[in-house]
Amino acid sequence: MSGAEPKSVPRLSLDRLSCVYGSFTAVDQLSLDIAPGEFISLLGPSGCGKTTTLRMIAGFVRPTGGTIAMDGAVISSPQGSLPPEKRQMSMIFQSYAIWPNMTVAENVAFGLKLRRFDRESIRGKVQSMLDTVKLGALADRYPAELSGGQQQRVALARAMVIEPRVLLLDEPLSNLDANLREEMRFEIRRLHDKFHFTTVYVTHDQGEAMVTSDRIAVMNLGRLEQIEAPYLLYTRPKTRFVAGFIGRTNFLEGRIEGERVVFDRFDLPRNLFEKERLEANGPVLFSVRPQNISLDRGPFSEDSPVRLKGRVIERVFLGESWDYIVSPADSAVRLKVAAMPSQVFEVGDTLWLKLDPQQMAPLKE
Repeated sequence: MSGAEPKSVPRLSLDRLSCVYGSFTAVDQLSLDIAPGEFISLLGPSGCGKTTTLRMIAGFVRPTGGTIAMDGAVISSPQGSLPPEKRQMSMIFQSYAIWPNMTVAENVAFGLKLRRFDRESIRGKVQSMLDTVKLGALADRYPAELSGGQQQRVALARAMVIEPRVLLLDEPLSNLDANLREEMRFEIRRLHDKFHFTTVYVTHDQGEAMVTSDRIAVMNLGRLEQIEAPYLLYTRPKTRFVAGFIGRTNFLEGRIEGERVVFDRFDLPRNLFEKERLEANGPVLFSVRPQNISLDRGPFSEDSPVRLKGRVIERVFLGESWDYIVSPADSAVRLKVAAMPSQVFEVGDTLWLKLDPQQMAPLKE
């Protein structure tokens, strides 16, 4: 036999999904396929539509346009919606929503009791899950006796113990302090690698999304701007919004003129850039990350084709790095540059900049 491999059915398929409240469009024609076992983050600023999308997936909100399908069967459309309790999904809220009058073990067991598991099965599943989330010794404690991070682990355990087809998380770390947030990012990813639940995670924190996700879907004004693996999203943003929202960057305006890319008072050979990413002659906007620009007091070696003379305009010491604002000679361009703590330059110093055109991402406005 010959022929192409059959394409697997997505665990979740959002097809031109929309949600309109009066004159306000919260989600606008969003299409997205999520594979079984994939971890997807919906990332964007407040009001971009990510939580509304999650609530439509959960069944709390009916779409006004488009459909949501799970394993090929439509579960949401303007004509009807499968109730949340019949979707085999678990949702973790920002507030954790664990019951204060129940012990840790009782909270985790709740969903299993609703599903009428026998007592011995419940005891075994609960203890195994509590051990997995590192709460095995705290089974008999009440939520008021736990830290915020421990309460979040209880919420995770309760959501996962029922083995949902889809796990939904709505800004689950926003109530934790910075150190706990960082710890829980890795914990969530560890648990995903162990259980491989199909996961949709809503956050406005790019650090959370980068650590936890297989792919990140960046949303803006109800629309999907770009979806990629974290590394590609960071190094190859496609729009100005994505480049500015994911990390820090410089926006560098230029113009393609024949075999040169011309900037303010300097130009670079066009053949140094990734050719397939530069279109025909005309204006072009690049994203250049601060850490992709190098600084030195003397000219770089001859094997570096892009060397520009510049001057330090501003500087800030951040402990782990210096942030410099540098302007190429005779140019109005101001570039943010991240440098090692040992690279100490004074405001007004003349130095050399090295740019790597392969790391300059052309953008669509």
